[in-house]
Parts: sequence; structure tokens; C-alpha cells
Amino acid sequence: MSAPAERRMIFKHIDEEGYSNDIDCYLKNGGYEILKKAVTQKPEDIRDEVKKSGLRGRGGAGFSCGLKWSFVDRKSGKPIYLVVNADESEPGTFKDRYIIHQDPHQLIEGTMISCFANDVKQAYIYIRGEFPEGARILEQAIQEARDKGFVGKNILGTDYSCDMFIHRGAGAYICGEETGLIESLEGKRANPRIKPPYFPAVLGLYQCPTIVNNVETLCHVKHILEMGADEYLKIGTPNNTGTRIFCVSGHVKKPGYYEYACGEITMGQLLYDVCGGPLDGREFKAVIPGGSSAKVLRFGEKFTLKNKDGSTRELGVEDIPLDFDTLAACGTMGGSGGVIVMDDSVNMVEALANINAFYAHESCGQCTPCREGSLWMKKITSRMVHGEAREEDGELMKSVADQIAGRTICAFGEACSWPTQSFVLKFGDEFKSYQDDKQKASAGKLELV
Repeated sequence: MSAPAERRMIFKHIDEEGYSNDIDCYLKNGGYEILKKAVTQKPEDIRDEVKKSGLRGRGGAGFSCGLKWSFVDRKSGKPIYLVVNADESEPGTFKDRYIIHQDPHQLIEGTMISCFANDVKQAYIYIRGEFPEGARILEQAIQEARDKGFVGKNILGTDYSCDMFIHRGAGAYICGEETGLIESLEGKRANPRIKPPYFPAVLGLYQCPTIVNNVETLCHVKHILEMGADEYLKIGTPNNTGTRIFCVSGHVKKPGYYEYACGEITMGQLLYDVCGGPLDGREFKAVIPGGSSAKVLRFGEKFTLKNKDGSTRELGVEDIPLDFDTLAACGTMGGSGGVIVMDDSVNMVEALANINAFYAHESCGQCTPCREGSLWMKKITSRMVHGEAREEDGELMKSVADQIAGRTICAFGEACSWPTQSFVLKFGDEFKSYQDDKQKASAGKLELV
């Protein structure tokens, strides 16, 4: 079956000829009309609509946006803050950057609607340090919106006021974790907080109730309000509503970004029909479906999943619908939508060595299992690729990873251990024979890339 048609909602104007990122172009295309509608409604009605829509966070965890909003402590008397997580640091992910660069007012409008819905008077966009041009574009866009009365005092002539500010990070992956981001926003080292008690919805920025949402997630809020939750629910599949942007990189003929209704396209349709299949003379070997921290899938493996009626079905990697729940049932996750493709030219030991080096570098060092374990895993793969591999290294490294996951303050422990656990589980034969294979390759008997 061929792939369904792409459904661009968030990316409707990305790369569109003649479309610019200034406010006049945005207004010409119906921009800020939904904000005008929103400020005439009751905030709780908007919150209910978002919750009813089933929108799930697009930053990695896939948690219900409406449910997250419902946790906010509205009785404390403290100000409520909203923070936009634009710290797009997950390797393989590049969707938010395009929204920021080419359609910043969509993000601003979605954010302002969310602020109004949650009685927020001050919002921050926390953008990663490696996006200097994105920060400049957003600063300009916010000022344009402020000048037109969409941001700032007495928005659109109402009694509601809310300002928005840009905060640039310093290039730390850990700031993608919401409490680490909040610590950084307060001017401190980005060490994630212990939950409980520091749930952002109760004790967030400046110890006040705080909502942290991803860029793509907040853009969806505008479209939910525009079409209504009932119509939004018709897009995608149950519990996986709306569209998702997939960032495809690696060994395919047409890498890039694609937007499809959740669960309506399979991995095979995305990689073969949409992305043109593997490079000439190659075959797909593995794919990471949700950014580098998601567990790897090996082409050729099979998954037995339960249907709602109690029956079972068997899926290959190519058959997996790209939604949060099916990917989780297959032992991985949709994550940030970063689809990293590897063909049969890739040596999995060397691929993992790159991933381990990244996570060892990015650990904040607060938790001993993560600080020490990520470094140990990096040292093992580094030693392996430099000619000192041992047959038991794969199992040793998996043992280290097993001692990290579930034993740290934040999810970085899982992020750094899941790649090792899955690589060794799925490609253990390569780890056992790596030294011999490398020696044969150097003798010209085996191709190793």
C-alpha cells in the first residue's frame, strides 16, 4: 500500500514560495484571527477544548497537553508562568527550528492563546544557544506582535495583559528536560530538580506554577481552537490525534521533514514511498524512530501486539504505524519525531560509540549513576573502536546501562542507557565479533564502514 498524502498543518507555510516570516505576511494569511477569537472566550473553555482534543506533547514524552495544564495550581495566589521549550537538542530532530525560522508568528499566536487559557501574565521562549538566527527572528517577531497589540498590555483592547521574552541557552542538552530548563532560566546551573516536590505545575519557575510546552505542541493549540476539538479528533488515530512532523535523516534517498496524521503512515511507507528507499546498492539495517535516545529497531525483527479484542497481530519494522502507542508497544518511542536511518554500511559498534560520546559529554553530573555510567559506556565503546575490543564488552556495557536507567533524578538516565541496551540486545553479534571483523577488514577480507 502506498503512503497516504502528506497533511501539512503546522508546516503549511514552510518552504512556501512567497511566504515570509514577517507579521504582514502572517496577517495576510489569517494570522492572529484565532487569538482574537480566544480572548472573547472563557479560559476554562479553551483548556477543556485542548484536553478534549487529545493533543499529546510533541517534545518527546508524548504526555497529554490538556492534562498537564489541568495540574497547574491556580489557587496558590502566585503568578503562573508559561515556558516554551525551544531547546531542540535531541540528535536527529530539526522540526522546531523550521517553525522558528520560517513561521515564528504561528508559535507566538499559539503561545499567547495558551497563556490566555491558563491566566499567564508572562511567558518565556527558552531557545538553544546554537540557534542565534532563530533568537533574532523571534525577538523581531515578538516586537512586531507587541506593536500590533497581540503581545503586551491590554491585548487586542481587552483587560488581559501578557508579555513574552526570549532567553537563550548555552548549548546544553540537559536543558531539554523541563526542570533543568527552569533552573537555567533562573540563572543557575541546569541541574534537574527532584520530582516530587518540584513538579513545575506547582513549584516551577521562581517556585511558582509553571507550564512547559514544546514549540510544535503550542502551534497545535491554535489549530485546535480554529477547527474545534471534535474535528481535530478526526485527524490521526484514537489517543494519537493531530499531525506529527517527522525529521528523517541518514541513509535514505530523500531525507527531510514530513508532516502526517498520527498513526496513518507506517515506517515502511515513510522510508520507502516518501523518502525514496535506501541508497543504491544498500539495504536498511536499523532505524531509531524518535531521536537518538529512543531504542533502535532492527529491520527483520518481528513484534507480536495485542488487539483490543484480545487477538494478536505480528508486525515487522516496516509495518509499524508511526504513533506513540504502537511504537511504545514495540519497545521504543515516538519521542521527538527524529527518524535516524542506518543501512547495511553502518557498523553498530561505531554508531553506538558516537551516541555514547554525545551523552557522556551532555550529562549534567548531578547523579552518580548517570555521571559515572555514561562515561564508562563511552570509554568502553571508545576502547573498542581503537583496537582493544573484547568479546564480553557488549554485555559489560549493557550491565552498566542497566544500573543507570531508573536510578537518576531525571530521564537523562534513560536517554543515555536505552541506546546501549537496545544496540547490544539487537546487534549483540556485532559487539562480540567486532575485533575479529575489524582485523579481517584491515586485511581486505571484509568491508567495514
